[in-house]
Amino acid sequence: MSRGREPFSLVGPKHLTTVDWNDYNHRRSVLTSLIKGVSERERDRQVELRGGSETLAPQWWDFFNFKLVNELVDEDDESIFGAIFEYVLPSATNPGPEYVIAFRGTLLKRETLTRDLESNFAIILNTLHQSNRVQTAMKYVEDRVSKAGSSKVWLTGYSLGAAIAMLAGKNMAKRGKFLESFLFNPPYASFPIETIFKDNKNVIRGLQLTTHVIKVCAALASGYSCDEDSFAAISGWKPCLFVNNRDFICNGYIEHFKKRRKSDDVGVWGLISHHSLRNIVMKKLKIRDVEISEPLHLLPSAILIENLSPPEGSISPHKLRHWWKPDLNLRCTVYNYE
Repeated sequence: MSRGREPFSLVGPKHLTTVDWNDYNHRRSVLTSLIKGVSERERDRQVELRGGSETLAPQWWDFFNFKLVNELVDEDDESIFGAIFEYVLPSATNPGPEYVIAFRGTLLKRETLTRDLESNFAIILNTLHQSNRVQTAMKYVEDRVSKAGSSKVWLTGYSLGAAIAMLAGKNMAKRGKFLESFLFNPPYASFPIETIFKDNKNVIRGLQLTTHVIKVCAALASGYSCDEDSFAAISGWKPCLFVNNRDFICNGYIEHFKKRRKSDDVGVWGLISHHSLRNIVMKKLKIRDVEISEPLHLLPSAILIENLSPPEGSISPHKLRHWWKPDLNLRCTVYNYE
């Protein structure tokens, strides 16, 4: 077996011999296994390119009675970044998905390193929506939803893959189709003030106030209007965000929802909680050749699931493997935009 690979038989959620789709703990264990299956399918492909024959991916979906029906491939490096799985044991008494579209996280391997890092930088620059991965994902999501219906298609992803799934879910929500979405360690693409200055509350308050004042001034100076607010259009979509409060990549969502203004905020104060400074300025300037999209991390509604379990030695809190364990200490908070 190749170095660093984790077969399902050793680390997978084998405890889950019967799946109850009404149980959110079962859902997260199964869906993270499918995401892991996408990563392992890409690693199988890399082994095949080097003349090997190692196949570890199928056990991650076969165990839960799914079959692989499509692979989503990056046009540039031909890597597999997502997959569509079909559930072969549907039951009217135990409702679950008919299809799951899953997106893997970053693979720091020679064959995928460049494109994966480019995609991660695109998240920071708020340009991921322009990538061929998102465009390919949307094509498959639209096709599957048109054939099976939005209630039968679920989205899931981890880290970079969670960002792709979030964009796909947002786009479908704008069309009035709300897909069940389960996003693990989704990147929060904003300056992590609370993380960097966690031991100095005065600095945090000062920087937050400064940011708000700059936004207000920019909005007032530009005549920017809240009429452009797109929050209400997708407020019925409530993705499940699985975050770890020790993971700086995703823990920004915890503060985002705690501090976000209520929906009855009006005028410029409501605007600054729903828009980025970059968007306010660029929409006013109407800069050519730059497509403006709302920041990925700005969501009106969500189900936020925080992993409060103690650290596991030296294992990074960003690891996907945490989420398929059965004994996690979780806190669930529902945030509705009204």
